[in-house]
Amino acid sequence: MLGNVGLLAGLLLLIVMALRGVNIFIAALLCAMLVALSNGLRVPQALLEYFPFGPLGAFTFAGKFFVLFLCGAVFGKVMAASQAASSIAQAITRSLGTRRTLWVTMLVCAVLTYGGVVVFVVIFTMYPLGIGLMRQANLPKRLFCAATALGAGTFTMTALPGTPSIHNVIAASALGTDLFAGAWIGVAASVLMVGLGMAYLQREWRLAREGGEGFEAGAQDLRMEQLAGAPGSGPGWGLALVPILLVLGIIMLPRVLLLSGLSSPGTAGLGQLVGFSQQQPILWPSLALVIATAVAVLLFPGLRRNTVAVLGQGADDAIMPLLNTAAVIGFGGVVTQTAGFSQFAQWVLAVDLPPLLSIFVSVSVVSGIVGSSSGGLQIFMQTLAPKYLDMGVEPEVLHRIANIAAGGLDSLPHCGAVIAMLMIMGLTHRQAYKDIFVVTVLVPVVAVLGCIALLSVF
Repeated sequence: MLGNVGLLAGLLLLIVMALRGVNIFIAALLCAMLVALSNGLRVPQALLEYFPFGPLGAFTFAGKFFVLFLCGAVFGKVMAASQAASSIAQAITRSLGTRRTLWVTMLVCAVLTYGGVVVFVVIFTMYPLGIGLMRQANLPKRLFCAATALGAGTFTMTALPGTPSIHNVIAASALGTDLFAGAWIGVAASVLMVGLGMAYLQREWRLAREGGEGFEAGAQDLRMEQLAGAPGSGPGWGLALVPILLVLGIIMLPRVLLLSGLSSPGTAGLGQLVGFSQQQPILWPSLALVIATAVAVLLFPGLRRNTVAVLGQGADDAIMPLLNTAAVIGFGGVVTQTAGFSQFAQWVLAVDLPPLLSIFVSVSVVSGIVGSSSGGLQIFMQTLAPKYLDMGVEPEVLHRIANIAAGGLDSLPHCGAVIAMLMIMGLTHRQAYKDIFVVTVLVPVVAVLGCIALLSVF
């Protein structure tokens, strides 16, 4: 009983500390200590073994996925520093107009994240571009924030097939699938997320206009807007898209070769490439990002004068997102060693639910506990996924349903990405979290339940 109370208290304390802006490393360690003490775990073992180096430890995760985080952050920095991301955003704005600012924001974020730019870099890139749009359209900043979250942190992160996101790679690495597993499920979920999310945001904007609510500039807005550069200062939008298309093309190449019958794993030549991509689900998208980064340096002359500095800044950008994610995973690593978590796992597997609905419940709860979709997914794949495979769930279906489910309750107030976004945009949880909650928690939950319903019919 005390152990279960300790688990709940640790989670609630982590959420409260996040809401109050406490550093996530400090919060994760303190809450891990609370969980350990209340569950009879030895504190030295919890903090020096389970938290950092256990099977689900912070540095176990960081070491495994460091290359992917690094390559994604460097690629994102190159796209931002060259003004290529700005050119793409401005081109979409010219096509859709400021009246569709919410759509512009969502689409630009979606294009960038699906092309391999990590979520944190997209936030840094999009916010300076968005200030001018918000001012022209008189759009409340809270809705711009929510549109950014919808485009960068929902369907392109977990649902769309082929995305090089860490979530897609975690599932592929654990299940032996590829990044396109459960393709039609992901497409259906994406349609639901975009449709429901944008319908909510458009409704909120209409109500805001009727209530006299509009854009209110903060002290940092002018400084951030200057980072966007002057319109037209970057490469043409067509040229700017080349590196992103290259990332997607390289990732898709093995799947195209398989579907076309031109090659198969184990055969000579192209078959070796297909086999390598299947055996190295972390290294293959990382390689795609490296090649695209090199091509961007060659295509965009502005990068050649300070290439080394830009690459170094990109490497720096990788550190905090990786460590933030690792910290909450370390907390989850301690949680998984408790009797309470073991009882939860047994209960989920024993409860009389259809397997896919059981997957949804287990992934959602674990992601909610650790406040991270990638962390929750990693824990699920290590502890519970083999049981569902034994039940007869197809690996491709498990891959996609678990991915989408991980992107729901992960965005509770203690989520590192939510905290970072609010800090960057100068907002508080009180001002903006309601809208973020709807588009990143409620909408993905509805989408995954809708997909489960479709799978039960077909």
